Order: sequence, then structure tokens, then C-alpha cells
Amino acid sequence: MKSNKYRRRFYRDWAGHKDLHSAHIVERETDLVILADKPLDQDFAKKRVRLYRRQIENYISKDAKFLTSLKPLEVEINAAAIVKEMSRQAKKAGVGPMATVAGAIASFLGKDLLAGGYKEVIIENGGDVFLVTKKTRNIAIYAGKSKLWKGLVLKIRPQDTPLGICTSSGTIGHSLSFGCADSVVILAKNASLADAAATAICNRVQSKADLEKALDFARSIKGVIGVVVIIKNNLIGWGKVSLSHFSIPPSIK
Repeated sequence: MKSNKYRRRFYRDWAGHKDLHSAHIVERETDLVILADKPLDQDFAKKRVRLYRRQIENYISKDAKFLTSLKPLEVEINAAAIVKEMSRQAKKAGVGPMATVAGAIASFLGKDLLAGGYKEVIIENGGDVFLVTKKTRNIAIYAGKSKLWKGLVLKIRPQDTPLGICTSSGTIGHSLSFGCADSVVILAKNASLADAAATAICNRVQSKADLEKALDFARSIKGVIGVVVIIKNNLIGWGKVSLSHFSIPPSIK
């Protein structure tokens, strides 16, 4: 949570959920697209995002290791709920708590909106998604410039939501990764866990030879219900994963 520089998320141009109302909220590094079945109360959403960011930042001010640790970290018993959640889910995947931050903020805000009367919510936070839907939705997977995977989507059924869908890459974007996978996508009921698991599994993929071991590791994480791993022209998947293709408009290819 260090930079406030805006980065255009070009893959957002691929979204096709035209039956939902769309809003865009940026609070420093937190860059959210929020889709919902009714217009978003932006003041409420911004206040909640600021609250969660403040709770995380306040904890970091007391324990700097929460920001920098690459391994699971125990937190104080009186820590904020989002801090405890990040620590708990990071431990399941064997990563540092900040590996869960995007998924955690998306899911905490999503649950706030659902409690406030929204029936359908999709929150995308830098490639990490929390969603509750009443109809089947396509969620695009971006795996770099390879034409083989352009237009690849996950088909998400309403009965499988609430759901976290989180992505990590060793070749795309600015997030820290020790792997070489173009895309690791994790499905889990808990978006914080999906975020942590995506990081952990991406770290384990250096080449095609690592795919089966990465899949075995994903299956070993309690709460993970699906995974897709892409490295160059190789794709492997497991669990509640339904893949399809859609056509990307020529103007944004």
C-alpha cells in the first residue's frame, strides 16, 4: 500500500455485465470497479473502503512486519476484523498477510453492500473479484499477449456464489511474485483465501514441469474449490472450473 499512481486496468473494457450499474472508486492503491443491481451509494462505499484501509494501515504502524512479511504472521487479539481475516487466510496458503489485501477489501465491502440491500454485487480490485450473482456470469482471464488465451472466460453460476476469484501472475503487473506463470486463477468461497492461494501457487510455477505439483498444492488448501494455471501455451485446471471463450472487440485487442 505504497503508491497512489493510477494504473489503467485495460481488461475492464472486456466486461459485459450491462444489466448491472457500474461505479469506479479509487482510494490510493485501492482501485475498484463495482457492479451492482442498483446504483451504488458511493459515499457509503468510499467510507467503508477508507475504514478498511485505515484499519490495515494503523496495524502496520504498530507492526511493520504485517506489511513486509512473506510468511504467515500472528496478529494481536484486539486487531480489526479485516486484519485478523488477512492473517488467518494467509496462514492457510503459507504466505504473508498482505498477499490477501485486495481480496479482503473487495469481500468486506461486498458483504457491506449485501447487508445494505444489494442483491447482486461484483467487485473487482486489481484483478481480484468478489461476486454474488443471480445469473450466470462470464469473468475474463487475462494471461498476457498470447493469442491462444485471448477471450478466455470463467463461467460462474449463481449457485456457486458468494465467490472469490483471484489472480496472480509472475509475468504481468507490478505485484511481487517469485514465479513465472502468466496467470494463476483461484476460486474460493473466501476471497481473502483466493488471493493468498493465487500468490502461493504462482510462486511455485517456474516452468511447465511445475504444473502438476502446483495443482496438487492448490487441492491441499482447504477452501479452494477451483484453479486455472497458465504458463505460455500450457493450461491446467481443477475443481469447479468451467471455461469458455468470447470475442474481444477489435478496438481493444
